[in-house]
Amino acid sequence: MENINLSFNPVIFLVAIILTIMSSYTALDLFSIVKSSDKSRRFLFIGVIFSFGIGIWVMNFFGMLALNMTGSISYQIPMNLLSIMLGITFTGMAFYTLANKKLQVQHLYISSFFMTLAVLAVHMIAMFSMNMGFRYQPLVTAAALILIYCSFFFSFWILYYSKNFSQSSHVWLKPLTSLVVTGAIVEGHLLLTRAASLYQLENSDIQQVTVPESLISYLILFVAVIILGGLISSSALVSRRLEQTDTNLNDITDALNISSIVAITDPKGNITYVNEKFVEISQYAEGELLGQNHSILNSGYHSKEFFKEMWRTIGSGRTWKGEIRNRAKDGSFYWVDTTIVPFLNKKGKPYQYVSIRTDITNRKTTEASLKNSLREVSDYKFAIDQAAIVAFTDEKGIIKSVNDKFVEISGYSREELIGSDHRLLNSGFHSKEFFKNLWRTIGSGKVWKGEVRNKAKDGSFYWVSTTIVPFLNENGKPYQYLAMRSDITERKQTEELLHRQDKLAAVGQLAAGVAHEIRNPLTSMKGYAEFLQLDEEDPQRREFLDIILDEINRVNNIVEEFMVLAKPKTVELEEKNIVPILRNIVSLLEFEARKRRVKLHFNANNDIVQIECDENRLKQVFLNFIKNGIEAMPDGGDLYVSAEVENNNVEISIKDTGVGIPPEKLQKIGEPFYTTKKEGTGLGLMVSFKIIESHNGKVYIESEQNKGTTFRILLPAKTA
Repeated sequence: MENINLSFNPVIFLVAIILTIMSSYTALDLFSIVKSSDKSRRFLFIGVIFSFGIGIWVMNFFGMLALNMTGSISYQIPMNLLSIMLGITFTGMAFYTLANKKLQVQHLYISSFFMTLAVLAVHMIAMFSMNMGFRYQPLVTAAALILIYCSFFFSFWILYYSKNFSQSSHVWLKPLTSLVVTGAIVEGHLLLTRAASLYQLENSDIQQVTVPESLISYLILFVAVIILGGLISSSALVSRRLEQTDTNLNDITDALNISSIVAITDPKGNITYVNEKFVEISQYAEGELLGQNHSILNSGYHSKEFFKEMWRTIGSGRTWKGEIRNRAKDGSFYWVDTTIVPFLNKKGKPYQYVSIRTDITNRKTTEASLKNSLREVSDYKFAIDQAAIVAFTDEKGIIKSVNDKFVEISGYSREELIGSDHRLLNSGFHSKEFFKNLWRTIGSGKVWKGEVRNKAKDGSFYWVSTTIVPFLNENGKPYQYLAMRSDITERKQTEELLHRQDKLAAVGQLAAGVAHEIRNPLTSMKGYAEFLQLDEEDPQRREFLDIILDEINRVNNIVEEFMVLAKPKTVELEEKNIVPILRNIVSLLEFEARKRRVKLHFNANNDIVQIECDENRLKQVFLNFIKNGIEAMPDGGDLYVSAEVENNNVEISIKDTGVGIPPEKLQKIGEPFYTTKKEGTGLGLMVSFKIIESHNGKVYIESEQNKGTTFRILLPAKTA
């Protein structure tokens, strides 16, 4: 073993530094693509570690050549290949750590450590490959390694971690970092060489290759070509990437210019850029807009607070979105859907704003028109709801919706009505043919109009003038019906009253003319019949005379009723308790009811129910109604008489379980000379109705065939 006398060749050393700079720059350039791209990452990463590994090897190998150029040089090929592989391996570990998506400071520590190992390993193997032994001085070596480690850490911190530097804003950053990294590699070579005591090894069994000094230049040229090729390749990749980015950016810009209104402003809101669509929609020239702020477009529609809120949002670095009405140069208004994006500097403050707008004038016009239409529809609906009873049904007549007036007049809740059909309100007044005709009309798509009597939930009847409109589908078939009704109950009652009064007037005129002429002959006939009866001893002839007298009395009763109609008695009302009056009438008819197998029932919710009435005339009414009920049950049954006080009215109900009255006859009840009995005159009910009317009362009749008839008499109660 003998010590080596080293010489120094500055040219080779300088070439080694240049080649290392080229390798470092190429590696860092490729690594920037690796971190920002998802395409061909493995291929690019291999290029990074290969370039950096070659750079470290070049510095150490050619650095050793520069120190040992005393003649021909021998080196071991396997050891050189090993040094290259170690350099690439440790470099790969370092950059794999730096490739972490969430880069933290500990990653810089680890990657700097692996880079330091790469320099140390390549330096040691490079000396072995040249058949040189060495002994490191511990303190100098430790200081050298710390210095190398710090240099790598500093370069990586600048390039990938520091918030004060940005590759996009500092084009000099990557070349500077390449120089710092190269400095770390050169520094490592020099310091480690200085820290080592070199000596010549004995001849090794490993095959050695002796390279003449004349071939060194070719070797350097070869390595330079390889590194230069890598540099050119990386530059080409970066250029292609930039070209692709520029193309994408231009395409995006073109698309934005075609589809959107774009403007850029400075932090104070002064316009620094507008695209053609901005100029087109605002009708201002570009020169008129640049340097101005957006108040030039203010339409006066939005409040000051609206714009203050917008500026608070973008001033804090947040994106603002909203709809704005602007005014063009000619004074016309237009609406834009606006997104304002603030761009922040390193202090987190906006240095410019980009506004991207879309013309939504047509949409806003349509919305305004729709809003007006909806308001009109709402007004129509409100007016109809106030004036009419409205219901929608499906094609089968099932109720889908009703308005408040429908609920009010029917007495049913909305929940009870929806899902039911109008049979719920059927009063039994109209015939089946009536409803069949209605359905034939609307089922053929035609409007039906008519008057219908319905029954409310409480059993009362009401009349409605009805219009049913069918809505047709594309096949011309109804898919729903709209029924609009108006309450005509009062009109129908007035018509009925007038009709009845007309008939009463006619009967009264007849009674006035006929009663006097009939009464005198009746008196004579009755007198002579009674006279003949006194002397008549033949039983058969006496029977005939009794029949004559009965018929004369019957005719006389009819004449009396005529006289009541022709000249009603003055009603003299007194305060009476109606309960004992009713109980007395029920007791009076008890015997007759038993003969006909009818059971009488009486019920009153109060013992004292005071009303103002003419007792005798009311007794006549009650006798008439109860007798009619008994006679309506030829096979016997039950008759219920009740008196209840509700809402300042006394309701007297007389309900039988007899044969009932057909609908077509029910509406004629109370007309003069109309009766359902074989021997009736039709005057009894008419007189009874007139008596109730003279007491300011009303009579309602409900009847269902084979189930019975109910007379409901409403009289005003005497209030305390």
